[in-house]
Amino acid sequence: MKGYIYTMYAGADPGHGWSMNDPIFGPVPTLGACVPNIRRAVVRGDYIFVVSGRVPGERQFVVGGFKVAEKINALSALKRFPQNGLQITPSGQVVGNVIVSPDGTQHPLDEHSNFASRVENYLVGTDPSYFETRTQYNVARSETLDVLSGLFGKRGDRVFDIIGRHRKMDKDQVNDLLSWIRTVKS
Repeated sequence: MKGYIYTMYAGADPGHGWSMNDPIFGPVPTLGACVPNIRRAVVRGDYIFVVSGRVPGERQFVVGGFKVAEKINALSALKRFPQNGLQITPSGQVVGNVIVSPDGTQHPLDEHSNFASRVENYLVGTDPSYFETRTQYNVARSETLDVLSGLFGKRGDRVFDIIGRHRKMDKDQVNDLLSWIRTVKS
């Protein structure tokens, strides 16, 4: 077992009203459009963790993670998880992490140029551990830098200083991060 942790793009912070759209947490967590290199590398039993995106004046924080249960392609994902198809919320945010239309072509709301490299390896997860409340977000925001510093043996003033855009994790690091998330949630 191994894990990966990565940061989302600027503004992607659930503590500031942003809807989690990739990954999508819940009883069956999924990751379908972002980080195709990580989705390609993971195998069943590995873990994926995500850090909030940058928001001016706020510290980024570990939002949560899940265990990889299976990999499928995007068209299969659309059939199994139609609620995860791309759509626009009333506030104008594009949500969903299935980037194909029912005919298998690129969904019009997916504006990325690397479509072909992103349609494979849609991750279906199990055992999600993620923060859901304002109190949990605040605790995670205040502790994430110290937790990541301890996990990776590297100090920094920002998440990027410690993990860059993404970082591979060993079994002990995965277990320690899961333990911390569960402690904050309890």
